Amino acid sequence: MSDALPDVLARVETWGADHASAALVGPAGVIATHGDLDRSYRWASVTKLVTALAVLAAADAGRIDLDEPAGPPGSTVRHLLAHTSGLAFDSEALLAAPGTRRIYSNPGYDHLGAVLVERAGTPVEAALQAAVLDPLGMVGTQLTDRPSQGLTGPLRDLAALAGELLRPSLLAPATYAAMTTVAFPGLPGVLPGVGRFDPLDWGLGPELRGDKRPHWTGTTNSEATFGHIGGAGTFLWVDPAIDVALVCLTDRDFDAWALETWPAFSDAIIAATAASRGDVEHAPPVGRTPG
Repeated sequence: MSDALPDVLARVETWGADHASAALVGPAGVIATHGDLDRSYRWASVTKLVTALAVLAAADAGRIDLDEPAGPPGSTVRHLLAHTSGLAFDSEALLAAPGTRRIYSNPGYDHLGAVLVERAGTPVEAALQAAVLDPLGMVGTQLTDRPSQGLTGPLRDLAALAGELLRPSLLAPATYAAMTTVAFPGLPGVLPGVGRFDPLDWGLGPELRGDKRPHWTGTTNSEATFGHIGGAGTFLWVDPAIDVALVCLTDRDFDAWALETWPAFSDAIIAATAASRGDVEHAPPVGRTPG
């Protein structure tokens, strides 16, 4: 582990949250952490990654067809996963025909929860538990609200989720590839709290970084980076190019402060990670954002 990593992770204390915890995760597990590993936080929309994993695992098991109807007329499970069903951000209003625009939608993921309930024959919290939380040992995490945004849990469990997204065990290789590849390419859209992008690349669950500028990840994150942010001041990103994931939980709601601090924080983590591997030639100085 780089000598700089603990100091870089400790920068979460400067974000104005009452509590903040962060972890860097590699293929073999947690590399470094800062903050309470066991304090429970609201995950907000980072929840969608767990709901997506549960749906995709059910598809692998033959219980769900990604192209079966779900949500508004003409929409499928695949549309819902990729935010292309046409449903509005937080209502059942239909703003576009399925597959024509990328409209980030909480109700879309609530519809996915309903599909899980129908196929599993259990409440949605039990379906998520059986499909994802229990297999990954995420014993401190529970669904307390909607499947689009309702998980609460500790950093320890979010790090376990990040490890799964680095080295998948719950999904078939082809399904994982589909999850992390652009679904319905070329569609414009608005990433709430960040801005409008054309295109707004998204997979079957995670947002895909692509060449978005500006963005909530670091300026030195690769275009292959994928993950999710949450309105509770939370995020998870996985960068396959450097084979690490970064997770953060806070109790300060997402706002302009996050877009001001998260990219530089991620850049500093990437620099410290590169330095620890001896790749200093390609690493920006720790604490500085490349121009």
